[in-house]
Amino acid sequence: MPDILVHAEPGNTRVLMRDGATDTELPALWLRARSPDPSQRDTVTGQRLMNPHLLPDDLALLDARLEGARLHLSFSDGFSGSFDPQELLQGSVLRTGAPAARPWRADLARKPTYLWADLQQEAVLYQALKDFIELGFLLVNETPTQADSILTIAQRFGFVRSTNFGSFFEVYSRPDSNDLAYRPVALGPHTDNPYRTPVPGIQILQCLQNETSGGLSTLVDSLAVAEQVQQEDPEGFELLSRIPVRFEYRDASTHLVSVKPMIELDGEGQMTGVHYSPRLDDIPLMSQDDTVRYHRARKRLGQLFEDPQYELRFRLQAGEMMMFDNNRVLHGRTSFNPSEGHRQLQGCYVDRDGPRSTYLVLQRKFG
Repeated sequence: MPDILVHAEPGNTRVLMRDGATDTELPALWLRARSPDPSQRDTVTGQRLMNPHLLPDDLALLDARLEGARLHLSFSDGFSGSFDPQELLQGSVLRTGAPAARPWRADLARKPTYLWADLQQEAVLYQALKDFIELGFLLVNETPTQADSILTIAQRFGFVRSTNFGSFFEVYSRPDSNDLAYRPVALGPHTDNPYRTPVPGIQILQCLQNETSGGLSTLVDSLAVAEQVQQEDPEGFELLSRIPVRFEYRDASTHLVSVKPMIELDGEGQMTGVHYSPRLDDIPLMSQDDTVRYHRARKRLGQLFEDPQYELRFRLQAGEMMMFDNNRVLHGRTSFNPSEGHRQLQGCYVDRDGPRSTYLVLQRKFG
């Protein structure tokens, strides 16, 4: 485990973090900004009362002493205060506190499946949210199927996001509809609404009725697919994560355009998902060679998205729903024949940070 050490000699006072055989100096500016002193930080909210951006460039550490479980520091701007070494160690790591993503393929040993009644228990909800953050999707059975019950379901996980389709939308076969989702055609794996900024983070699709033999639902983990692309073609992966793509949607009352790379990276350069919808994307004008290289990588990505070894395929029955990270887990469906009977789903969007917030709150109790 890392530890905090003090190196004090005239004119050279330093605080070090020792991790194994490696010592890392903790800069004076870094330490000063983390003061928990009530004069520097509100005791209720934990928010700073001072602006660390305005500290002097040449801020220096004048004195450092470890006394029991506290670290006492004095700085050249005249401030002195007491610090918790464990909090400093925790602050040295860029982590959210949520579990890491676990890429999966079609041979996933356990599909995260829960009963709606069980999710009313906080302990069960905590485990379900852990599964969701790790795997990017949940399956929930025996949900209520009243006209707008999907909103009650969604509010258990986070905050509903309204769009031009409303707070929720109905998915069934409608001739001349404004989106192919409302036709009986097959839908390949895709991201919903990549033309928005930001893209809806989480989607819930709940089955109200399904009398057809087709219309099977599909899910694919983009993290697992992109890992394969990166292994096969690192240059292609880099192009997909860097070259901007234009996504557009329009109907009589809406015109939405967004420009972003197909592969989404976080602030640390780690992949978090994709913006993928062949029905809606246009690549920018590039040289002939760059266009071919980009297309080759995009083509391989699309081939793997439809490869059975990556795809979960299942039938949703009335009262069953799937919730998935719309940026990470692509969804689709097989075609169906409306003449066989009625197939109707309800859908809505939830902001991506809602389940993570609830997980971190429950972690205080169950973690």
